[in-house]
Amino acid sequence: MIARVPPPSRARSAAVLLAVAGAVLLLGGCGSSAKSSSSSSESVGEQRFAGTPPSCAATVMQTLQRIVERVYREGVRGPRIGSAKYVLRSSTALRSAVEAGSAAAARAAAKQLLATGHLTDLRVSVGSRTLVAAGKPGLTPLNGTLEDAEGAPLASYVASVWSDEGFMAEVGGVIEGYVALLELSKGAGEEIHTPRGGAHLLAGSFPLPTAGLTANAGTLTHDGIVYRYASFPGEAYPAGAVRIYLLREASTTARLCARSSEGTVLNTVRHVAHLIYNEEHGPPALKQIARVQHNRALLEAVATRDPAATVTAIKALLNEHIVRLRVFASDGELLGDVGRPYVLAPVRAPLRLHGRTIGRFVLSVQDDEGYEKLAKRLEDLDVLVYMNSKIVKNSLGPVTGEVPANGPYSYAGHSFRVFTVHGEAFPSGPLVIRVFEPLPYLSQPIGN
Repeated sequence: MIARVPPPSRARSAAVLLAVAGAVLLLGGCGSSAKSSSSSSESVGEQRFAGTPPSCAATVMQTLQRIVERVYREGVRGPRIGSAKYVLRSSTALRSAVEAGSAAAARAAAKQLLATGHLTDLRVSVGSRTLVAAGKPGLTPLNGTLEDAEGAPLASYVASVWSDEGFMAEVGGVIEGYVALLELSKGAGEEIHTPRGGAHLLAGSFPLPTAGLTANAGTLTHDGIVYRYASFPGEAYPAGAVRIYLLREASTTARLCARSSEGTVLNTVRHVAHLIYNEEHGPPALKQIARVQHNRALLEAVATRDPAATVTAIKALLNEHIVRLRVFASDGELLGDVGRPYVLAPVRAPLRLHGRTIGRFVLSVQDDEGYEKLAKRLEDLDVLVYMNSKIVKNSLGPVTGEVPANGPYSYAGHSFRVFTVHGEAFPSGPLVIRVFEPLPYLSQPIGN
């Protein structure tokens, strides 16, 4: 997951928060209401930047919108849906609770299911009776049927894999900006795209102007700051329509501009690809560093220079996001190295006990396969991952000949633009990721 940026305050906190886009800031901050807000269509009120095409900002937002729509669709037909269906189908506790008609047992089973992280919301009904409704406000309702051991229907359910909070957390980091979720009502035969007419902003949203938005994309001003926005329709959990707004300070789009729209798309896609890599050095890794540094079993094993005990402690630590961990004694002796073979973005820290440095370690929270999946999930990009000049991950297919570091590339009848992300392999050494942007990018189907 990439950084969450909370709604803006009157102190213009946006500029500061955008600088920490690699951090996972799971903040649900409440934005203040707009003191003076205005809105404009795509062609009116756009902030101009010297040396950039007038369409640049719109192209940046269109590209980011496409990426975010892919993230949203994970809750409709992505791999998260398969995982949610599996845990629901496999829950004998939930099935037993439904068969017994016990609301208390169903609540307990639902609590266990939500704790797995595979779903954020669950509502189970038998006929007209709701047996349990648990979870947070969410998006992308998943409707299904619970069956008994013989496959006969027992109850209906509605679930979700995207809480409002979780969706805004991931999307805010991808766009390095803000998100507003506007639950819609119907009026005069069409959706109302304002907080009026029964529609309302969901908690944690950017404070959209009460004067209304005149288009699905354009500009608005909040507390004297000009924002570009783009939007697309979605579904609220357990039912209903929502419009998803993406907002970014207009001035920040200039650094992604190129002389052509095609170049601007490339700059935007490339920037997000770098965010994906840089995130692996951010708070997810810092959290795991703290886990390692406070693990009593590991500290005692390193203090006594016991390799077997060190390896046992390392294996116990690999159950939560760490994909590889290498531990040394204070004099550099290797005591243990456990994890996946091809790992990227290592971070290093000391081990201390009773105020004394007893060793050090190197860990990573991401491997080559993880980066490949993120690039595909977020941006629909294929990758070639090289470590020490050896290809260790290839989502494109059999490759012969030289792949350019940057520029056009054709493969199996498809056209791509290649760009390169440079990083560090584990435990050290060069990491090179060739990234393939399909052309034309904005015309590619959005799906998972």
